Amino acid sequence: MDVAQEKPLLSSGQLDVHDLDECRNIRKGSVFIIASGASARDFPLHKYADVPMITMNGAISKFAGTGITPFFYVCTDQGFSQQQPELFTEAMRLCKRVALWERHVWHTTLKPRGELYYLRRAPKLGWRDLLKTDKDLVRCRKLGNGRNRTLGFSRNLKRGFFDARTVAYLALQLAYHVGFTRVFLVGVDLDPLAGRFYEKSGSFVSPCVLDDHFHTRILPSFEILARSVMNEDFRVYNLSNSSRIPVNLVPRVTLEEVDRLI
Repeated sequence: MDVAQEKPLLSSGQLDVHDLDECRNIRKGSVFIIASGASARDFPLHKYADVPMITMNGAISKFAGTGITPFFYVCTDQGFSQQQPELFTEAMRLCKRVALWERHVWHTTLKPRGELYYLRRAPKLGWRDLLKTDKDLVRCRKLGNGRNRTLGFSRNLKRGFFDARTVAYLALQLAYHVGFTRVFLVGVDLDPLAGRFYEKSGSFVSPCVLDDHFHTRILPSFEILARSVMNEDFRVYNLSNSSRIPVNLVPRVTLEEVDRLI
């Protein structure tokens, strides 16, 4: 059993809180981002057990009973711990590192066994910011309303992250922050009709608002990723054939191609 699984759950006075600087540029090479889309159901987790994995929300169910410990778990939905308490408990028990809102942590009775990192949003874009370059925060430069001007990509989560209304986009920013150079997206389908791979008939289904934000925030955010972040030093690939992310933004690969890349 993993050491992280043997440690008792921490009480509110024993939180193992770490500064995000502590996990910046600590790794390199490949990482899998395991999301909740239906296409993740058939991903052969054990085949890539020695490759670091970042997971989120209910996708933690993919790891239950496998003996595989996620490198990082992220959750921005404060309602998730109440809607899916068993899955949230599993995440707090299994993961080496957890990134949550500070107010989320203090409103739950269950604390993570692993290292805890607090999330915060990147500061809003002011008019003066349009005229300068920030190496840590890649911002949307188009002149639009205030909501549009909050789009971007954070290379340094200590400065905050950009919310694209899908936690998978936060996971991408985390992957960059940690130092990974090749990211493989698993289950980033962004298709509410297909559902989540772990959902079962008759069980509670957490709300999904992907359609509400796909064209206004999700797609524009991936356009920023493709245009201003992805390069020879930071590659992102999509393993989902049913993903709504256009292939001209994030190329799709097969498992055979993944084997050659890693």
